[in-house]
Amino acid sequence: MCELLAMSANTPTDLCFSFTGLTRRGGDTGPHRDGWGVAFYEGKGVRAFHESGASASSRIAEVVQTHPIKSEVAVCHIRQANVGSVCLANTHPFIRELWGRYWTFAHNGQLKTFQPQSGFYEPVGSTDSEALFCDLLNQLRASDSREADLDTLVALLVARAADYARQGVCNLLLTNGDWLFTFCTTKMASITRRAPFGPARLKDADVTVDFEAETTPNDVVSVIVTEPLTTDERWDLYQPGEWRLWRLGEVIRRGRQSITD
Repeated sequence: MCELLAMSANTPTDLCFSFTGLTRRGGDTGPHRDGWGVAFYEGKGVRAFHESGASASSRIAEVVQTHPIKSEVAVCHIRQANVGSVCLANTHPFIRELWGRYWTFAHNGQLKTFQPQSGFYEPVGSTDSEALFCDLLNQLRASDSREADLDTLVALLVARAADYARQGVCNLLLTNGDWLFTFCTTKMASITRRAPFGPARLKDADVTVDFEAETTPNDVVSVIVTEPLTTDERWDLYQPGEWRLWRLGEVIRRGRQSITD
């Protein structure tokens, strides 16, 4: 299975600490050596990096770890292939344009019975994850929800995510750069850091950071992952079927959906 990482913050923030922990699981402390990718939003623009090799030994990942790219929303993925070959086209996160925004998607799991509907969006690679993303966007596009209010849009996303989850494992991250939608089938955890900030130590690397020295008292930064990244912080575990919508570091909508037939 793959691992996910996302960030939602109320001020442009770098992902260096969390990204460092996650990349060690890509072929060093974990088996996810079949590609990695990360996308950072800068306004409506996206800065993205993808590679089909192991993140733990990647020089490109090393640059991302040490270069503080600041963003309010970021999505990252490390891959352990189960559907589709190991190649660049099959690395997450996947990005498409809809309604004048770039939408970014990453998925952990496998949908054994999933059959996507045909439509405007088509997968480039051969993963069920990208096919799922295209199917979701096609249904959004067909629903003519461009002018829909947020509650209507979220209700559609929750319904579709729950339907996918009934067909297999579907832990997913989806963002349009304004908000971040997260849905859990099996594993997901989050942490929200705010004043008073303290130190934190990574599980997978000998790295400790003092967030108080790196932040202001007004900062709110939330990190969402498959597995907790630190050893000395209390992470909030999602329940199966639980979804949360994040904006500027805070949960603004949440619920739990049945994912059994």
